[in-house]
Amino acid sequence: MSQDPLRARIAALGALGNDRHDRDFLLTWEQRAETIRAVLLIAEILEDLARANLSARVFASGLGLSIFCDKSTRTRYAFRAGCNLLGLMTEELDESTSQIAHGETVRETATMIGFLTEVVGIRDDMFLGEGHRYMAEVAASLDESFRAGVLRQRPAVLNLQCDLDHPTQSLADLRHLAQTFGGLEALRGRRLAMSWAYSPSYGKPLSVPQGVVALMARFGMHVVLAHPEGYDLVDEPLDAARRFAAESGGSFEIAHSMEEAFAGADVVYPKSWAPMTVMRERTRLLRGGETAKLADLEREALAMNARFTSWECTEAMIRLTRDGGARYLHCLPADVTGVSCARGEVSREVFERARLDTYREASHKPFVVAAMILATRFADPAKVLMALVDAGQPRRRE
Repeated sequence: MSQDPLRARIAALGALGNDRHDRDFLLTWEQRAETIRAVLLIAEILEDLARANLSARVFASGLGLSIFCDKSTRTRYAFRAGCNLLGLMTEELDESTSQIAHGETVRETATMIGFLTEVVGIRDDMFLGEGHRYMAEVAASLDESFRAGVLRQRPAVLNLQCDLDHPTQSLADLRHLAQTFGGLEALRGRRLAMSWAYSPSYGKPLSVPQGVVALMARFGMHVVLAHPEGYDLVDEPLDAARRFAAESGGSFEIAHSMEEAFAGADVVYPKSWAPMTVMRERTRLLRGGETAKLADLEREALAMNARFTSWECTEAMIRLTRDGGARYLHCLPADVTGVSCARGEVSREVFERARLDTYREASHKPFVVAAMILATRFADPAKVLMALVDAGQPRRRE
């Protein structure tokens, strides 16, 4: 590709500045709008470099370490791919092979994994009230050891999904929508339906819908959050969505009808999550060691879900959207009726039509991860990226 548009994008990045250097990236709604725009632009530039077969290796050595407290495919390998793209070696902390099982404290673990490490990515999303708190504790422990001179550098902590937010997912979603509709400004005034959908499983985290509504309202979109009564989300991201909608000229509303949310929508995001009350009780039982009661809680939650099997993204639902052609988003894996389950979030026909596009949606995530690393590890990402363009080193030999 011609490097003129690429250089222009890098120049635009330089004008945004960078306030993440030697800092963490935990919650999207705590970041400045310029920071969000910068991360998205870095991700776009990195995609351009990959497309042009130009190397993005900016580290000669260093470690990208991940901690996954939940199962993961996309985020786990997006983190590894993003680190590798920039030249970092990757490692994943396994509690079963570490001293954590022997009572090693968070502050001790954080320091031990911090030696010569550039970034620590953490996914801890299953326990409401715990995930973000754990990430903050790791960050505070790294601060202490760095200030005391134990660590020669202070690794950045990246939120790979917590109980409140899923930044790499929502930013990949936003990057996908910007590419689909022709830029961030083209999203202004478009309607997005973030809707609960039926699932035959229990305990899905709240962080995806919370992250999506808070982020999309920031860019002038008309965001509708739809769910049955009793499936409420945490107040903090919803308050952020209201605040950002007021600032951007968009809107944020809550509906208790999937049909109402889908009506006239440009984008639909049907995704199951557990009731907040269930997730709080789940955390309480686990913290109190009352694991025997978890089976009862699961039965109650599944029975509650079963009352709302009609909350499915079907062809009839899609026909309610703008011109019957709304863009379908999902963080994957989706519960697809007749494919992965008997009844689920989305019909086979709707999902199959959108399937490859959801893969494109996911394809932005490694670049978002790499963008966060660049923003947190370098004071001037634009200068670093321009040097890569000037060097012109091929990513792979043809």
